[in-house]
This record gives sequence, C-alpha cells and structure tokens, in this order.
Amino acid sequence: MDILQDHLARTRASGGVFARSVVRPPWGLRLPGAIQLSLHTVVRGRAWLWLDDPKAAVELTPGDLCLVLGGSDHHIAHEPDPTVCLPHDEFLARHPDVDDHAATVFLCGAYRFAGDVGRSLIQALPPLLLLRAAAHDPLHDVIALLSRELGTPAAGQQTVLDRLLDVLLVLAVRAAYDRSPTAPRWYQAAADPRLSRALHAIHAEADHPWTVPELASLSGLSRPAFARNFERSLGQAPLRYLTDWRMTLARDHLRAAELTLDQIARRTGYTSPNAFAAAFRRHHGKPPGQWREDELATPPEPVHRGPVTPRPTRRAPGSGSAAATPPPPA
Repeated sequence: MDILQDHLARTRASGGVFARSVVRPPWGLRLPGAIQLSLHTVVRGRAWLWLDDPKAAVELTPGDLCLVLGGSDHHIAHEPDPTVCLPHDEFLARHPDVDDHAATVFLCGAYRFAGDVGRSLIQALPPLLLLRAAAHDPLHDVIALLSRELGTPAAGQQTVLDRLLDVLLVLAVRAAYDRSPTAPRWYQAAADPRLSRALHAIHAEADHPWTVPELASLSGLSRPAFARNFERSLGQAPLRYLTDWRMTLARDHLRAAELTLDQIARRTGYTSPNAFAAAFRRHHGKPPGQWREDELATPPEPVHRGPVTPRPTRRAPGSGSAAATPPPPA
C-alpha cells in the first residue's frame, strides 16, 4: 500500500482549473489566497512569481514548477512589478491569446482537497516552493504533454488531461516532500525498512485491532525496539498514532455524512457505536453526532474558481480522482 496515494485518494483531490496562456509583455496575473494549492509552470519564455514582496520573487524558466499554498495573494508576471498584475477577469479581457513565437506560454492550475487528510497533505508544504525539473525529470515530460494537449483541441482530450493532472499532482507533491524538511513524518518513516510495514498496515487497515507486539512482529523488531524507533520517527507512541489516524478518518467520514455511526465505528476499528462515541468524545470533547452537526452548520471555506485564462480546461464530472467537479470558471 502506498500511503501517499492513499492520502490523495481519500482527500478526493481535484483539479479546479488548468489553463494555458500565451501573452506578450507587459502582463501580470493576481491570484487570491483562497486557492488551496496552485501550480504554475512556464513552457516558453520566463515569468516571475511572488507572494507579498516582489523583491522576493522567484524566476520561472521552461520546465520549472512552482507550488503555492493558499493564504496570501500571489502574483505571476513578466517581471516583478505588482502594478501590471490584474484579477483574472481583467487579465482575460486584456490578454487574448496571441499567435507569436516570441510570446510567453505559461500554465496555471488550481487544486482543492477535502477533509483533514487533505489539509494534512498541503499544510506540510512551505508557502511557496519552486521545483526545477531537469530535462530527464518526469515533471518536465508531463508539463510538455499538458502544454501540447491544452494548445489544440483533440478527440478524447478531456480524458488525457484528467490523467495528466493526476500524474502532475502526484509528482509535484512527491518531489516537494523529497526536497522539503517539512514533509510529513509518515512520508519519511514510510521509507524506513524498520517501520514501513507496520506504518503501511496501520494506514491500510485502521479497522484492525492492532497491538504493539503485532506491529513489532510485522517490522521484525522486538516490542521495545519497535516502540522506541516508532516514537522517535513519528513523534508518537504506536497506539496513539493509530488512534489519531482513526480519528482523522472518522472526522472525514462524519463531514461527508454518507455513513451511519455504526459504519464509521466499524471502519475505524471500534466494536460498537458506543465504543466509538466514547473514544471520539475523549478525543474531541463532544460526541460524534454533535460534532457532525456543528461541523455541517459551519459555512464552508470559500473556494476560488481558479486562475481563469483564455482557454480554461477543467475536469469532466466523475473523471479521474475527482469525486466532485469543481465549480466552472467565472
């Protein structure tokens, strides 16, 4: 079992918008911080990207990929000049695509993630991360394919784009975690042969009544050695980690409102709704039914419609890993 893949599937990660723009200077785009995760790449020419301070802008050259977390507005432009950066609707009106080999070609994507599992994936990333892909890097190949597909309509294109978006997201998150000291502890521990089998088992079978001796046996370690290595790598004792993972899954199930409390209890390793409710109350200070009512009564976080450009492309309903189609661009 691949823990990263499992997390991406559980979060129902979906590409809100992925679009290609062809523009001549001066140009600039301002994107609000409501986008959970933005991806930007330049196919031809170059661009500058920054958050609040244009003096801290990073330069994007062909094949580079920049990930930007939601929170602060960010900007992408032909030079680090905030005065040229327009909201997406004004950018759309002022910069129609041009047929000019000297123009800059860049791609913008917007992703959103559902639930606590999704938040844990993106919160482990820095606010802005630049990934420079070498010519032989798979990221470079996927970006080139996306650009070609977005450039010319073709039969079956939506299916191709859906799959490429999925691949790009996985490669980008994987590369970001490999290069970032803030990667989740489970991602780093999953590569440790002393812990990987036990960690994979916890994530794959949260409903199993795991014990420390059983997990230690999977890892081929004595109970004390396993517990010591696990807590050093994950920052928690094994059973505490198991409980936290079960509660994370429970919260996402409760938010989805698709399962009964009995079904949630069994999927998270509890023998009855009462046993689950008691554990949930200890963890969250309120019973699961009340927690779900309070959560559903809370207005959802605003979802930005994405960096709309002249030829926006979005997922078709039910395609790829998206369980729900994001709203169309304005």
